[in-house]
Amino acid sequence: MVHVLSSRILLRPTDPERSRAFYGDQLGLAVYREFGTGPERGTVYFLGGGFLEVSGRSETPPAPATRLWLQVDDVMAARDELKAKGVEIVRPPVKEPWGLVEMWIADPDGTPVVLVEVPADHPMRYRPGI
Repeated sequence: MVHVLSSRILLRPTDPERSRAFYGDQLGLAVYREFGTGPERGTVYFLGGGFLEVSGRSETPPAPATRLWLQVDDVMAARDELKAKGVEIVRPPVKEPWGLVEMWIADPDGTPVVLVEVPADHPMRYRPGI
């Protein structure tokens, strides 16, 4: 069995500066570390229990199958904060049939980012009878 000590998602954006502005300034992710120099330098952001690395450059946007799932305390507050920073809300907050409240935005390359609120009574927060 492989013993995983840490993990991160790697994004190779088409415009690294624009992506750093989105994840750092608009989304407000805290920087874990930076490395290299110039426009393709790497920036690693804290992402809850993991990390998001934005580094290098790609001629094409990420594959349509790529998604980011970010759990937040309050989706409505996140919506208001992101709208104030000029982030387009692709899909407003909706309580899904599975009980999570989800809102969709997209990064500058169109990578879907879902912000998720887990309600207090959702099974992800507790397990009745245990």
